[in-house]
Amino acid sequence: MSYEYNKKLVSNAKKLRREMTPEEKHLWYDFLKKLPITVHRQKNIGDYIVDFYIASSKTVIEIDGSQHYFPENSKADKMRDEYLSKLGIEVLRYSNKHINQSFEAVCRDILKI
Repeated sequence: MSYEYNKKLVSNAKKLRREMTPEEKHLWYDFLKKLPITVHRQKNIGDYIVDFYIASSKTVIEIDGSQHYFPENSKADKMRDEYLSKLGIEVLRYSNKHINQSFEAVCRDILKI
């Protein structure tokens, strides 16, 4: 399913694809890219750019760095999650620490969905 998106965010999404964080690269190259389904990186949905999107299961995967734990960013994440939920999209969030210390558990959790 295709969603409306803010066309002004396209160039930013392309930049984010080129400049993924180490944790995003790890998840992408060592797991998501190898799945037998289509996974989109830095996908525009509405006024947001999500880290990874799996259309077949309507799932967003977000990798949260330390900036996500500041109150203003946490509030913005909650608003984005509510917007995506209204579209029927489930949001899975993992911290950089989860990716670095529990990578296989993160992969198993994603596979369950």
